[in-house]
Amino acid sequence: MITVDNLSFRNILHNISLQIPNHGITGLVGPNGSGKTTLLRCMYGANKPTSGQVLVDDTPLPKLSSRDLARTISVVGQEHGEPPPMTVAELVRLGRLPHGDNKEQLILDALARVGMVDKATRPVAQLSGGERQRAMIARAFVQNTKHMLLDEPTNHLDIYYQLEVFQQLVERESNAVVVLHDLNSALAYCDTVHLLDKGQIVASGPPDDVLVPEILEPIYRVRVQRTVNHLHLERFDS
Repeated sequence: MITVDNLSFRNILHNISLQIPNHGITGLVGPNGSGKTTLLRCMYGANKPTSGQVLVDDTPLPKLSSRDLARTISVVGQEHGEPPPMTVAELVRLGRLPHGDNKEQLILDALARVGMVDKATRPVAQLSGGERQRAMIARAFVQNTKHMLLDEPTNHLDIYYQLEVFQQLVERESNAVVVLHDLNSALAYCDTVHLLDKGQIVASGPPDDVLVPEILEPIYRVRVQRTVNHLHLERFDS
């Protein structure tokens, strides 16, 4: 379990408290600038809280060694900067470093899960944005951690792989925390959602309880029509 206890970060996050269970998919949703990515980065130590703390399985995050942290939490962030000078297989193999082994079958299995076996020997620099994202997801899968944290993992993917990645997350035995802009994906795949606005959690719970017009409309400033398994959003003046 990941516990966020009364966490604040600069002037971005304010007194955030939540628990991520050991199983299922937890979505972090909210408008641009609401603090979703900042909160995710606090959960794996990239951001140091101004106050409050993050505990991973009851251990404060700063007390975990970098190797123990990498054995416990895998991360798929948003891509920035130049791609590393290595092949796809070499990139995915990095996920085994915390475990001190080099199990080729695990690497091939992870590549197969994201449809990248045929790209194993290709330089990462030659991949499209979507292919690079799938390689990063494969690296997280092969890391085989209890907790997986993903920041908009399907952002560059076509529809087939968007559905495939979410299905792979659903089938994981452990948990996943996913930053999402697509509220319909949150409705379809998340077990729990935390809705952020202006650096605070304004609603938490099952998607059926949180992703409803009376909660979403004042936050997103759009008209929301909700059916059983779909949200339709449109401008108020349309």
